Amino acid sequence: MTRSEFFWYIPNDVKAGHRGDDAAPDHNSLDTLTAPARAMEAHGWKGALIGTGWGRPDTFTVATALMARTSSFEPLIAIRPGYWKPANFAAAAATLDHLSHGRVRVNVVSGPDDLKAYGDQEGDQAQRYARTKEFMRLVRRLWTEEGVTFSGEYFQVEGSTVQPRLRQTEDRPHPPLYFGGASEAAERVAATEADVQLFWGEPLDGVRERIGRLRDLSATLDRDLPPLQFGLRITTLVRETSQQAWADAEAKVAKMAEGAAGNWQDHRHGIATGQRRLLELSGRGDILDDNLYTAPGKYGGGGAGTTWLVGSAEEVARALRNYQVLGITHFILSDTPYLEELERQGKTLLPLMQ
Repeated sequence: MTRSEFFWYIPNDVKAGHRGDDAAPDHNSLDTLTAPARAMEAHGWKGALIGTGWGRPDTFTVATALMARTSSFEPLIAIRPGYWKPANFAAAAATLDHLSHGRVRVNVVSGPDDLKAYGDQEGDQAQRYARTKEFMRLVRRLWTEEGVTFSGEYFQVEGSTVQPRLRQTEDRPHPPLYFGGASEAAERVAATEADVQLFWGEPLDGVRERIGRLRDLSATLDRDLPPLQFGLRITTLVRETSQQAWADAEAKVAKMAEGAAGNWQDHRHGIATGQRRLLELSGRGDILDDNLYTAPGKYGGGGAGTTWLVGSAEEVARALRNYQVLGITHFILSDTPYLEELERQGKTLLPLMQ
């Protein structure tokens, strides 16, 4: 089995108290943001996904600052086609990858955003994902080829060579491109262009079905890249005992129902196909598989906060290993308060996954 990699999450939000996090007044200061990044290095995490969206601090800038203050922390930098042009992004990422000795990872996001605020525009879903497909293909070419000429429907370059050149290895020809999306259009992009497809916290049967479909699509669409890898983005609520974990989970959901659990609404601006799949899970029951808790989705904002894996470290580790058996090798976990929980799970959960 391929060795799994474990990441945490940095919300990168202008508002304090994201999803029940500690509401420090200086939560966006460099010192405050550096503390969890360094704690991740000390507690066995590979790095962290950094959230993106207009109205948040610029994700690439935050990632650059954190890399300058750490030695092994790898940011999974969320970026959007339209906010970036492919050549501009390829050059910026290549420069940061060079300066950080190969620590850049990229999460390409195509979901809803305040596009008009930064001068972007999109048509329907088919157009959005067609543009994303072009963006990913061109960025990869700019990283791995010289003198690139490309004339697509959405992007064009002529004789383009990105400097500095990436340091390529057999295992890492370029920074890996992560991607999410559950619609048919999104899955066709993932099957042909992504290095890692990210899933939200669906039950095992749903993830098994999607992995099978994506592998079939990769073959049908003549994927010309290494085999697609798979990742899981989910909340993990871990306590010393199962009883304590479930008591805390239910208490958190009760606060969410009262509207007293901090900012949980960061995915309510648009209900994408993958998000809809998560919200519908509660109709199958509050607990699926052994310990996948769906009740948060009734009151939370969505995304990774819609479903939680709840239990002792041993129980959550067992659930994560069940996803590994299906083919998941990249895990992006989180719980709040973010700093306290990354330390707790780094000490109790990660050793069980090695």
